[in-house]
Parts: sequence; structure tokens; C-alpha cells
Amino acid sequence: MARAGAAKGLRLLLRSVALWLALLGASTATASKAVTAHLAAKWPETPLLLEASEFMAEESNEKFWQFVETVTELAVYKQTESDYSYYNLILKKAGQFLDNIHINLLKFAFSIRAYSPTIQMSQQVAAEEPPPDGCAAFVVVHTKRTCKTSELKKLLSKAASRPRPYLFERDHKFPTSSENLPVVILYAEIGTRAFAEFHRVLSKKSKNGKILYVLRHYIKKPSSRKMYLSGYGVELAIKDTEYKALDDIQIKDIYFSFNVATTDATVENETGADEVQGFLFGKLKEIYSDLKENLTIFQKYLIESSKEMTPLKVWELQDLSFQAASRIASTPVYDAIKLMKDISQNFPVKARSLTRIAVNELLRKEIQENQKDLRDRFEIMPGDAHLFINGLPVDLDVYDPFSILDLLRSEGKLLSGLKSLGLSEEERSRFLKLNSPVWDDDFVLDIRHSSIVWINDLENDALYTDWPTSCWEFLKPVLHGTVPSVRRNFHNLVLFIDPAQEYTLDFINLAEFFYFNEIPLRIGFVFILTMDNDVDGTTDAGVALWRAFSYIEENYGVSEAFLSMTHMYQKVKGRHILTVDDVRTVLQNKFPHADILDILGTHSKYDSRRKEGANFYKMTGLGPLPQALYNGEHFGLKEIDTEELKGAILEKMMDAFIYLQRDVFMGKITDEINAIDFLMDKSNVVPRLNSLILHTEPQYLNLLSSSVTADIEDFSTFSFLDSQDKSAVVAKHMHYLTRDDAVISAVTLWIVADFDVPSGRKLLSHALEHMETTFHSRLGIVYNPTSKINEENTAISRGILAAFLTHENDLLRSFLRKLAKEETAEAIYSGDKIKTFLATEMDKNAFEKKYNTIGVNIFRTHQLFCQEVLKLRPGEPGIVSNGRFLGPLNEELHKEDFHLLEKITFSDSVVKIAGIVENMEMNSKHMSDLVMKIDVLTSSLPVRASRSDVTLLKENLSVIKINPPENDTFFDVIAVVDPLTREAQKMTQLLDVLGKIVNVRMKLFMNCRGKLSEAPLDRLFVSLLYSKFITYLSKSDQSY
Repeated sequence: MARAGAAKGLRLLLRSVALWLALLGASTATASKAVTAHLAAKWPETPLLLEASEFMAEESNEKFWQFVETVTELAVYKQTESDYSYYNLILKKAGQFLDNIHINLLKFAFSIRAYSPTIQMSQQVAAEEPPPDGCAAFVVVHTKRTCKTSELKKLLSKAASRPRPYLFERDHKFPTSSENLPVVILYAEIGTRAFAEFHRVLSKKSKNGKILYVLRHYIKKPSSRKMYLSGYGVELAIKDTEYKALDDIQIKDIYFSFNVATTDATVENETGADEVQGFLFGKLKEIYSDLKENLTIFQKYLIESSKEMTPLKVWELQDLSFQAASRIASTPVYDAIKLMKDISQNFPVKARSLTRIAVNELLRKEIQENQKDLRDRFEIMPGDAHLFINGLPVDLDVYDPFSILDLLRSEGKLLSGLKSLGLSEEERSRFLKLNSPVWDDDFVLDIRHSSIVWINDLENDALYTDWPTSCWEFLKPVLHGTVPSVRRNFHNLVLFIDPAQEYTLDFINLAEFFYFNEIPLRIGFVFILTMDNDVDGTTDAGVALWRAFSYIEENYGVSEAFLSMTHMYQKVKGRHILTVDDVRTVLQNKFPHADILDILGTHSKYDSRRKEGANFYKMTGLGPLPQALYNGEHFGLKEIDTEELKGAILEKMMDAFIYLQRDVFMGKITDEINAIDFLMDKSNVVPRLNSLILHTEPQYLNLLSSSVTADIEDFSTFSFLDSQDKSAVVAKHMHYLTRDDAVISAVTLWIVADFDVPSGRKLLSHALEHMETTFHSRLGIVYNPTSKINEENTAISRGILAAFLTHENDLLRSFLRKLAKEETAEAIYSGDKIKTFLATEMDKNAFEKKYNTIGVNIFRTHQLFCQEVLKLRPGEPGIVSNGRFLGPLNEELHKEDFHLLEKITFSDSVVKIAGIVENMEMNSKHMSDLVMKIDVLTSSLPVRASRSDVTLLKENLSVIKINPPENDTFFDVIAVVDPLTREAQKMTQLLDVLGKIVNVRMKLFMNCRGKLSEAPLDRLFVSLLYSKFITYLSKSDQSY
């Protein structure tokens, strides 16, 4: 009875509500206002196949051409297949060269049309040629155009007489051994029959070394569709509540439209909600099924009324952020980010409903505890927004979908590479926490060399006896811009002088300034003199200066010798170049009793160290004179300017003083320490600076494991492999010289050369010298024969290979040293048997058997690897350090160069990689291989900010956790954001898209602010970022 009465009352209430709404002009069609927007480019839609090819090009030029070969006539399917089917067909073709991670990223690139501008740029270049009439594809051969393959031969015959075309950095060049060839530029649309016809002809000519084949995109009939773009945002500022009365307003120009349109989508979605303002409509509709229509009308009214943008009271604002977090936390996890996006992007119409939500106090407490922990560890304050992908911070002020795509591609390569190495998820995560290695060129020369003539010594000269000696003087206050005078050699200047050159006068004046003004700087000279023993001081001013200086130094001290040298150069100020007469005059005036001929003449006893300076200068690897060093650091002196150099030296002294203060304070420098040893024992000090090693961008080899099982001696199979597989096969079958006690070699060196010629053997000899002293390196050999490969021309190389296959460590090193000697090679090529050079301790039978049966196929595969992967011509030398290739080598590499290369390679990153690998269960060779492969993998990636290991103290209520949907390699995404901020408006859309396009493990911490005093957001926001490709925008695609 009571139930019937209640039902009757409810019916009456609903009928009255329906009548009231009707009187107000409301109806079932009442709709909410939803912001819709789209953005169109100035160019028409570009073909997806071409965009996919550009994606491949960023992977590698080789993959680009492999993909092109696969889709030569794919565009014909575009006429018969739907857009969706053709889209999937392109993905299927790309899947032959990409793993799952990169296929997903290709989909993302399609959705934001990342490579459409590149296609359009090529289209504009083609338009400037211009294309011949009626041609679907055409070629340009040194300014001459044709769309017929039959005319190519004619155009190529006189191509050399016409100007060579300018090639762009992003041009697609067909792989060839030389680019010094006639250039043929093909303008065509990949996948068309016209392209296929030209491509067959041009690729064949390029493989035969006849042309340099360049491909540029050209679309004869561009699409009629607009090029709609993704990755942008539109916002509508709410200045006044009158905005809610506006309808169907459009602001248009040619390419951008923004409108507030009427749609039922939002309301229809929200009527699915069970509870609205305390009414459980799901339950009511179930009980009173005959009143469903009226209940729906009432529900829509309540939903609309909750969106009234009336101003909130101050007390209603205080906990809005925590109320939003409570609402989000109560939602199923798979809808939480969507809900946060809806709340933040539509906050002005959602604010009123948020005020009715009770804050979960347990949630508030957890948020506050997490905030305190993040503030203490990462200086992240309440309300701050941060985003980390695999620990890499994303700059929220400047990020866009295109930079996110670049980051994901880079990290995807790292994730895929680590997975291909067979590492477990735990092992991969440890390597992912490492920062990208930096190819450091901040090296300084060791100045502890006997050829440097020091003209003063702060620690021992009487000139400085009044100065304090304690290092603690560095901590005392001094005038700004000054360096304290302490009797320690912490500041050292080395000047390289050739008395026959004009700049020497400036260097002498510079040294004179520092010396006579008692600047706390030790000054040294390196004399660069002729190496000809027949030249004496009576005819050569440089030799005369050196012998006179040596005479005065021996008899009167180095200070007097320097003073006399300054007098000699005082006489040359008009001529700028020293003469023998200037030296003779000073000797006669200052030392009248000296025998000038005995000092300067042919049999002078003051000539013993003349060559040391030139030898040291050559060994340092410094460039052309003039050269100067401060504490071993090289000055870039292109044009000598004494005043500028003086200022630069004083500035370096002040910079060094700051570091010295720190080291004294930290206890690294004490009064007992040797100043020079302290400076020169640092890790960045090397005996030689080689510009090739320091300043050449290395080529990174892809050494990742391959499914190909080709043997190194199977030349026919090896020749069909791509660059990655060739590199992987060579690395797998490489043999190494290591130290006896080496558990793991963190640095892997490969020397590339023809060891049957003197230059190759000299390179081997210097590498072996380095192996005598190294603690971190192992040495492998890559053979690059110069002449035709047969047993006669590879006698030394076969001996080296046989030794590697049958011996190791000391015995191997000793025998290789013998083979590297010229007299050994001459004897072998004169007919001596190689076994006569074997040591008694060696296994002669095993060596001889291997030497006689080894064959030459391995040398053919190595030579092909050098040509196609390293891009070396036969016989050209090179060097590979942990997968970084430098070459061809245009100069001789010394032992010191190997030491420098090891210093660069053995970075902090490599040390950390080796530390992780050492704890893994595998043999020594596999551990060293793994270090090499991981190092080259991480080094080949762009250098980014340091990774942060961000963890959260508690994750029960305040963290949205989304596990990776696929049981595969995943990206680790950590987001920290207040739900009611502009950052949340943008970030939530990005996180939603990331969750759909890539395999991610996501954690989002709601970093709420408390005690708000004003509305946190005053604008509606729409993000035009899509998770899938769309050919055009329908209403459902646009509405948010």
C-alpha cells in the first residue's frame, strides 16, 4: 500500500516536472554546448605511402630503399581498396622492416601527419623544375628533363658538361660506393607504375656505378581532400556567464575554423550516468519502467542545471582540486584519465557539480604524504606538473606531439635493442636507468715532458720566496678578478715557438709580461727547430737561438737565458723575425768572453736536445703553429692577438682558482700534494690530441643480434644480408686479443686495414703497443685487402687469422708483434715459411694446419663489410671503438691515439654498463660483447637530459595506475599533475593517446593544491590530438 502511494506520488512529481520543463521551453532534444574545431593545412592531403617512406628514411637510408622496393607498385591497390584497407596494407608492408613498437609509432606519425610537410616540400621543389606536361614521373639529369627512360642514355652522355644539381640533406640517395658520379634526380610517386619503370632502370645503373640516383616525391594529381592536421589545441576563454547563451557562432578563415555547435552527444553520454544530484536514475527507471521517458527528461534537466556557469563562493573553491581527485579516484581505472580530461578541459561547466563531492580524507592524506616526499627528493611542489617517459623529463612548456614522437622513436629503438639482446625485464630496466653517454672531447695534454723548457718555477725560484706556500691561502678572500700569489705550480703556460716565424715575437712579449709582473704562472717554451743535423747556428736563426739559450742556461741559469732571449727579440721589432746576427750581437754584448763559433758552430756541444721540441710537438697532435696550452688545455689560436690571449689566460687562471678553492675545501688538495701531478693525473689528461678522433662524428654500427645464422665464411649468403645483419655476423665471429687477467673488457677495438701492406702492419704494431699497457681494451682484426684476394696476397693476413684461431693472450701477442715487423713480412714474401717464426711454446701443428686450410672467403666477407657498411675502398684503414667507426684514416695512428680513443670510450656510462654486466651469468667474451653492443646502442641515440628514477611513496588512492595491455616491451610513463590546471588540460589528452598507440605502463599522481582562493581554470579547451589516422573530420571525430 505504501509502495503504491509512493509510486503515485512519484508519477505526479514527474508529470509536474515535465509540465514545468515544457513551460520553460525545454524538450527531449535539449542539448548541451560542445566545442568543436578542426585545422587544415594550406596543401592537399598527402599519400600515406609516401609518409610511411619518410618514416622509414628516419630509421635508415637502407630501410627506406628496402621499403621502396617492397611497395614499388602498391598504389594500384588504392583505386580498388577502401581507405582503411589501404592503410592496413601499408602497415603490413612496413611491418616487414619494423617491430611492433615502431609500427605503433608509425600509426601515431600517420595520425599527426608528421611527414606531410616533408612530402609537400618535395612537391614544391618538383614544381620549380617544372614537370614536363603529361608526365606522371620524370627525371632531371644536370638541368635536362625527360619522362622517358629511353632518353636517359642521351642525357647522361653529356651530363658532365652541364652544372651539377644542388642536393638537399634530406634527399634520398640510392646506396652507392661513390657520389662523384652524374646525378639523376627522379621525381615520382612511390608505388605507381611510372615510378616502378624508372626505378628499375635507375637502380640498375646505380648498382653498376654509373650514376648517383636521387629520389624526390612528386604527385601528378594531388588529392582533392583537405590536409587536416592533428596535434594542436583550441581554447575558449570564459569571460562572462553570458557565454552560455551564445549558439552557432563561427569564426572562419581559409584554413582554420572554430565554432560552438549544438550536439546531443555529451548529454546522451551523461544520461548513462546512474547518479545525478542524489537521484539514482538507473534504479528509478528499473522500478518505474513506464516512466522512463519522463525520468530521462528530468535527468537531462538536472544534468543541464549542474552545468550552469554561475560564480562559485570562495568557500566552495577551497577543496575543488581534492574534490576533482576524489571524483576521479572513484572511477574505474580505465576511465579515470578520460574523466580527468573531461573535468579539466570543461571545468567552467563542471565546477558546480564538483562542489557537491565529498573529499576522501584518506586520499587527501596520501596526496600530502606523496607531495612531501616529492618535494624532498625532486623539488616538485604541490600543483606542479611533470611528465617522465622512461625517466626522461618532458618539458611541458615547449613539448608538442612531434617532439614526443621523436622521443618515443629514440626510446623505442633502445627498448627494442635491449629486448633483442635477450635481456630480462629486470635487466632491461637497469640499463634503461642509465643516462646517454656523451662523446667527450674535453681532453688536455700531459705537460710533464722533458722537451718543455720552464723559465720559472714558483715553488723553487728565489723570486717567489716571499710568497706563502700553503694551499689554504686559496680560501682567503681576494679582490675580485685577481688570483692569489701562492708558491705552488697550479697555473702553467706552455708556448710552442718557431723562431723562424713572426708570431714568436708576440709569444716572447707575452711571457715577458707575465714573468716581470710576477703573475703566479709557470711559463714554459717548446722550441720547434729544424731536424736536419747538417744545419748549424751560423746559418739558421732557430738553431742559433737554441744553442745560445742552452749555453746561457748551463752557465748562468734559465732565468738569465730567458732574459737574454728577450733582449734578442727586442732587436727584431722592426723585422719581426729573428736573425743569426741578433743572437750573435746579444752573446757578444752580454757574454764578451764566450766563444761564439764554439757555441753556434758545427761542433757545438749545446745542441743535444734540439730535436726534442719538434718531436713533442708532432706527438701532441696539435694543429699548425702558433699553439699555446694552459694546464694542458689547448687554445684555439687562428690569428695571434697578444692582448686577447693575455686576457684569455688570466680568465682561465681565475676559473681554475675557483676549482682549486673547492678542491682545497673538500680536502682533495693538501700542502703535501704535488701540484703538477694533481693536475696531470686527472682522467681527462692524455699524451696526444688527435682531431680525427676528437672532432669527427663517428658512424654507429648496428651490432644487435639478428635472426640470420650466416657463417662468416659463407660469402654468397653474406652478400645478400643488409648492413645490420652484416655487422652482427662480423661481431659474432670476431676473435680477440685480451689481457690474461681480464674478466671483462669494457672497450672493444677493431682495427681495419690491409695487413699485407706496410701501413696496415704499422697500425697493427701501434695497436699491440697499446695492448701492452691497457687494462680495459680487447683487440679484434677486420681485414680490408687492397689487391685481388688470393692466398699469395694474404700471407700475413692468413697468419694473423690462424694465430687468433689457435692461440691467445701472451703467445698470440708475441707472434703478432713478429708478423707486424717489416723484416718478417719481407722474409715471408721472399719465400720463408711462416712456421719458422713460431715461438717454441706455440702449438705449431695446430697453427700450420689452420694456416694451410683457412681459405680466403673470410677476407672476402670482411672486404665486403668494409665496402658496404663502413664505406671504405679496398685497403683503406679505419678503427672501430665499441661500435663507433672512424675512417678512413688519413694519417698514422700512434699508440697515444689508441690511448685517447680508449679514454673517450671508457666513459662513466661504459663503467656503469660493465658494472651491471659483471653481475650477469655468462662467459667473459659474451660479457664484453654485451657491453660493446649496449654502449653503441645508447651512444647512437640523441643526447637528452638525465634520467630520473621517479617513484611514489604511496600509490593506493592518489595514483592512477594503468598496466601495459600487451605482454611485451613497454614505455614507463610517470605523470605528476593537478587535475584542475592548464597542464592537465593538455597532458590528459596526450596520456590518453599514448595509452592507445603504444604499450605503456602509466602512473599518474594527482598533485592537488589546497585552499584555492580563485577558480583554477577559466577556459574551455579542446585538444586536436588523435590516436588514429583520420582522412576527414566527422562530427564525432571533432567533438570533445
